[in-house]
Amino acid sequence: MTSLPLPDPSNSARHSLLEDAQGIAFGTGMAAFGILILTQTGLMTGQTAGLAVLISYLTGWHFGPVFFVVNLPFYWLGYRRMGWRFTLKTLIAVALLSGLSLVLPRFASFDHLDPVVGALLFGAITGSALLALFRHGASLGGIGILALYLQEKTGFRAGLTQLLFDACLFALAFTVMEPVRVLYSLIGAGVVNLVIAVNHRRDRYIAT
Repeated sequence: MTSLPLPDPSNSARHSLLEDAQGIAFGTGMAAFGILILTQTGLMTGQTAGLAVLISYLTGWHFGPVFFVVNLPFYWLGYRRMGWRFTLKTLIAVALLSGLSLVLPRFASFDHLDPVVGALLFGAITGSALLALFRHGASLGGIGILALYLQEKTGFRAGLTQLLFDACLFALAFTVMEPVRVLYSLIGAGVVNLVIAVNHRRDRYIAT
């Protein structure tokens, strides 16, 4: 399961425009490569990315457009909770990831990739990608924004909202995917969480 943090837009220190551009480009590029690994090994993940992957498996629609559409309802909440700068950066990151996920399979594919190795690679690469985005005041949208909004409005902890969403998502995955693939996917999601937990500190890194 994944319960990912979001950047703290109240941080007064800011990256330059060029620094933000390269950070978001790196983060979305690595995230797109992670999705390539995920989909070519038939795995999934949590949060809105996992929802988009599952929808793409069930419908045959490509991940990129599905991911972009799935995130649309969350931008208003992002603006209300995190401000326009975060929301704009997140919209750019989501759009870039959606586009890159359409293009990248034309240039890279795997003749053989063990699903366990794929899950580990996905987790490490995606964790690094999210770190880059978080440190430049962006995210890949979705449930984390809703979780923070609900926490403010109701007091229900954001982390629990994310965990409950992922629990439902993985439970659904068990009904439509091979159970062993879902278990491998949980390994990948765990590695993402581990990378974020060890390396992300809101009080240590610039976040806007």
